[in-house]
Amino acid sequence: MKENRVMSGQTDAFVQHLQDEEREPGTIEKYLRDIQAFMDWVGHRAINKELTSGWKEHLKAQNFQPETINAKLSALNKFFAFLGWNDCRVKYLKIQRRLFRCVDKNLTKVEYLRLVDTALGLQKARLALLIETICATGVRVSEVKYITVEAVQAGYAEIALKGKIRTILLPGKLCRKLQKYSKKQKIASGELFVTRSGKGITRRQVWAEMKSLCEKAGVESSKVFPHNLRHLFARTFYRIYKDVARLADVLGHSSIETTRLYLISTGVEHARKLEQLGLIS
Repeated sequence: MKENRVMSGQTDAFVQHLQDEEREPGTIEKYLRDIQAFMDWVGHRAINKELTSGWKEHLKAQNFQPETINAKLSALNKFFAFLGWNDCRVKYLKIQRRLFRCVDKNLTKVEYLRLVDTALGLQKARLALLIETICATGVRVSEVKYITVEAVQAGYAEIALKGKIRTILLPGKLCRKLQKYSKKQKIASGELFVTRSGKGITRRQVWAEMKSLCEKAGVESSKVFPHNLRHLFARTFYRIYKDVARLADVLGHSSIETTRLYLISTGVEHARKLEQLGLIS
């Protein structure tokens, strides 16, 4: 049986490979975190297909969600493919498409507005405006850096990601808020959402600051994270336009199937629709 061991420098070379592919820093960080978790579990053992299959079973025993397990396996498989260890790659769990989303993961518009109001009440103007910006445009948290003074003046932002460029419109009301904020903060050009040192705010900072609002806003922590604002934007957009192809373009999705995942209703909504079928006498 072929055995493999990760040599010094291979992880750094993999990082460079991901950067060459123009992967987002947050994506690279997640890949490295998942690979390191695997390496910690492996210890001094040589890596082979039997061991990687054992890692999958280990993750299942830890009660990770199937989607989470597949995400971790994806990072590992990509690393193995880079190293040429295709015989070590492991199959993903088969997951039936979900018909509805758990209600405890679904951020509502009312809850979103409470988060904004709470941030304002705590004198966290940047956080309040950041939450509104993500939710009103559907941008990823990693794309916030493209919301610049120049973009606000133009009324649109050009976002470059994974070799693709897409243009998103900025609502007039949002532009007026952003202009007022930039003047107050004396930001004449470049990124709007920056730290005191002038550096762009990171994904971790946004995550942590949003989580700090949960208790006072009365919103479950499981619902409060940047990507859920993007989901709320998608559901609200689709409710108005009923155009999944157009929504996919706005969100920057290559596949409409990815966009459809954003539109899954909650179990409560699904049950209500079943009642409306009128098939029970």
